[in-house]
Amino acid sequence: MSGSFAFARSARLLKPDAFANALKGRRIASGGLLMLHVGAVAEGQARLGLVIGKRHAPHAVTRNAIKRVVRESFRHHRGELPAADYAVRLYRPVGDVSLTALKRSARAEADAHFARAQRQGRASGTGTPS
Repeated sequence: MSGSFAFARSARLLKPDAFANALKGRRIASGGLLMLHVGAVAEGQARLGLVIGKRHAPHAVTRNAIKRVVRESFRHHRGELPAADYAVRLYRPVGDVSLTALKRSARAEADAHFARAQRQGRASGTGTPS
């Protein structure tokens, strides 16, 4: 892996239009808690947006832990991901589980989703997952 692992402002989805485009795009993967959507990119790099709402994770501590873990996974996979806008959405309620167990499962799921996006991008040969 080469490059920086920083999560720069340029690597984030910041505007509602960018989130909308990513969420309207293809759903690449879904798991027990998280769903990964990918949309076309206007710029030449992978960017991440997170949709972690109170509806499925009512406690701020839980929401922040999930966001932190997904961002960390994205930072490690960003160099190999095709240039696109990625939106990770929490789509199922977080059960009554310890924070440590939640972090482990969210990290494993996020790693698997980003690895799948990587494989699909390589298989398509276009650089963007299809």
